Parts: sequence; C-alpha cells; structure tokens
Amino acid sequence: MYKEIKFHNGAHKELILPHGNLHVFANDTVFDQLEHGVFTMADNNLRIPRNIHMSYTPDAHVGVGTCIGTTAVWNMEDGFISPSIVGVDIGCGMRVHMTSLHKNDLRDKSLKRKLIEAIEKYVPTNERTNSFYSDINIEDVVKNGLYGLPTTYQKAFHGALEKVENNRFKFDNNYLENLPDKIWRNAHGQLGTLGGGNHFIEIQHITISEKHEDVAKAWGLFDGQVVVMIHSGSRAWGAMLGREFTKSFRDAMNMWGVSNPDPNLMYAPIQSTEGKSYLNLMYSALNFAVCNRHMIAHGVLRGFRDIFGPDFEMPVLYDLMHNYALKEFHRKKSMLVHRKGATRALPKGHFMNVLAYKDTGHPALIPGSMGTSSYIMLGQEAGTKNFYSICHGAGRVRSRRATKELISIDQVEQSMRVGQDDEILVNHQTLTGLIDESAFAYKDVDQIIHSIEVSGLASTVAQCLPLAVIKGI
Repeated sequence: MYKEIKFHNGAHKELILPHGNLHVFANDTVFDQLEHGVFTMADNNLRIPRNIHMSYTPDAHVGVGTCIGTTAVWNMEDGFISPSIVGVDIGCGMRVHMTSLHKNDLRDKSLKRKLIEAIEKYVPTNERTNSFYSDINIEDVVKNGLYGLPTTYQKAFHGALEKVENNRFKFDNNYLENLPDKIWRNAHGQLGTLGGGNHFIEIQHITISEKHEDVAKAWGLFDGQVVVMIHSGSRAWGAMLGREFTKSFRDAMNMWGVSNPDPNLMYAPIQSTEGKSYLNLMYSALNFAVCNRHMIAHGVLRGFRDIFGPDFEMPVLYDLMHNYALKEFHRKKSMLVHRKGATRALPKGHFMNVLAYKDTGHPALIPGSMGTSSYIMLGQEAGTKNFYSICHGAGRVRSRRATKELISIDQVEQSMRVGQDDEILVNHQTLTGLIDESAFAYKDVDQIIHSIEVSGLASTVAQCLPLAVIKGI
C-alpha cells in the first residue's frame, strides 16, 4: 500500500501513501505487527480534502471507518469534521484518583474482596442505570459539564474542577432542541454507570520513575501508593449521537455526490450545517462523559469510605479524553484536532495546560490491558510533531471472537495470577466471560510505551500495577 517510508528520529516513520502521508510512531517490533488494513484505512481517510496531518500511535488497529489510534487535523476555516474519526463512544477517557494508602495496606485478599463489593454497591456493573443520582438534571450536565452537577458533587474531591482536561465545553445550546426524545430518555439515569466492553475501574499501586521523581512529588504521587484508574465515556448519550450523525452525514454525502471506498467513513465541511451541528452536540457528549467519570469516582469514594471510614479522601490526579475533535491553536492557526483512541499529552509550560499543571505538564493516563501495567506519562516538547498526541492504551491485537477461540481460561487465570498471593482480584465470579478482554486480546503495552518514549512524544512518570479490577457484568 505505501510507496516509501521516511525514517525520522526514534520510532517515528512517515509513510508515503497514494493520497497523502501517514506518520506512524511505533518501534520496529510494533510496526511489523500492524495489519495491512490500517494502511488501507489511512489512505481512505487521506482522501478527505485539505488534511493537515494524519498519524497513528503504536496502539493503532482497525476500527469502523477509521483506525483507533488516529490523530487527524484540519484547519477550522476550510477543513472537515468526521464522526468516524471521533468514534461512537464520544468523550471516552481516563480518570485517576490518588489515595493515602500504600500497597501493603491492601495485601489481604479478603479486604480487597470487601472493597470490590463495597464499590459495586454504588457503581452498577450489571445495570444500565444508577438510582443514586436522581437529583442530577441531565440537561444541566450536557449544557454545563461539571458545573451542571449539584455543588455537593462538584466539591466531592480536592481538585475536582481544576485537574480536569476540560470541566465544561461551551456550545450553542439551541442545537439540543433538535434531538429526538429517545436520546434524552435513554441517557436518563446513566450518570455514574461503568458500561461494558473495555471500560473498567482498577485499583492499582504505582512505582515512580527515577527520572521524574520531582514531577511525581509535585503531583502528589509516591512509591507504592494506591491509586484508582477509571475508564468510561458518554454512555447512551454519545452512542446515540454517534449513530444519528453517522446517518445524517451519510445522507448529506449522498446528496452532495461525495463517496469514499470505505462506506463507513463519514465527513463533512466543518462550516456546513451538518458539521456545525455535529461539533456543537459532540461537545454536549464530552460534558456528559467527564461528568459520568466524576460520578463513577463518587461511587468509588463511597465504597472506600465504607471500608476505611467516613474521612477517607480521594483527590483527583487528572481526567482526560481520548475520543473527540477539539478546536486547538497550532502553528499560529486555529485547527480541529481529531483524536480517536489518542491522548493529548502537553509538556510543561504549554499554554493549553490547565493552571494546576502549567509548571510541570499534565499527567497523561495510559491504561494497559486487564492484568498488565498501566502508565502515567508526561508529554515532551517533541510532541509538537504529532500535535501532542500519544497512545490511549495497549490496542487490540485480535478481535473478541478470535480471542475467545484461541485463548483458554487457564491462560487467563495464569495472567491474573489466580491462587497466588498477589492475585489480581476481579468482581466476576468466573473469568470465562472476560477472555475477550484479557491481556491476550491486546498488544504488549510495554512495547507501546517504549515506542512513545523513543519517539520523544512523552516519558513515563509512574508505572501502575493492578491490585483489583471491576468490570461490567
């Protein structure tokens, strides 16, 4: 598919495709494992006019219309927006909370099991709705983000509003008037719910990198510290918006006579009626997503307090997204940066950093697969070459069906160290239903992180090792 490869510093490769250039940030081991379909998909994406930049992070793998692991950029004035290069789970992202606990405080398996059960009381894992937050108005949330929550919830954590990538996305609320009633109805009661698939709550302990001990200390991290990592998105609100706009964009493309070899790739000019509508309502989904993670964390806090007492605190480290299109200022121009399965990682001093992390750069939160390490990273100046985008996780290496066919329950149990003193506990009674989410379904996260580091995009501040995992049932 590609005509030529230009090699840049580290693991940065530039592929010359028929319709444009694709930047790939992957070491040789990871690059050689990329399936052929990712290059075909990239070339189809590059057929969208006036593209400024397109790249893959090392966790890239085939998705619907666009690969997960894509960063794609257009100028705001004459560029394009694509629901396919955002993804259906709009605003899906990561959140990490710190605790004062040391890993030795959770050495006892029975204590960890009690903690899992306590959290499950407040964060539904087998239901689509949460009855705890009937006092929250969905309309306030989608309009105002964290500021749409009642004050009690806003102030539940130290740093709740200041240590979030975006605590409120402003948009033209008039676009909400055109939404079907079913979107409001299906989203009702979903705040604070985890969802299925690769979404999770994980209790971890961290190991600090010697290179960034000063940064870790400034962030409030210490060696052996217990932290909580949350992965979830905008639930039914974003999913239904994604489906609605996939249809409306398809209809518009048919009307305009615009086609693409990939029938699942939808796009429209940013300044078109369809483009403006999607951009505004996408922001409503981002507001929902950050509030959903906030309320999941609120349920986790209640679970911890049931076990460790009413004074237990769980301050926010950071909350960020990895499925969105955001207006950003790069190269002295206003641009729309799509990140589908890609994480923004800003270096110290960058003007887009939140004030709390202006001096250090913000934590970039990268989950691994179930039973493997996750990482807390820090963006570097060289990240400008990829619009400050890094990976969003390990990235799938095989489909759910293929994983179930190829991997045995014994292999999964070994990966979770079942029966060992350091067993990684899961809220499921059996691991059989989680085979398709096991480490065997994903790439080697350590190779992914190595690719990011040698490319100069970011470096590791802390490695996070799992103690217990809560997944949707």
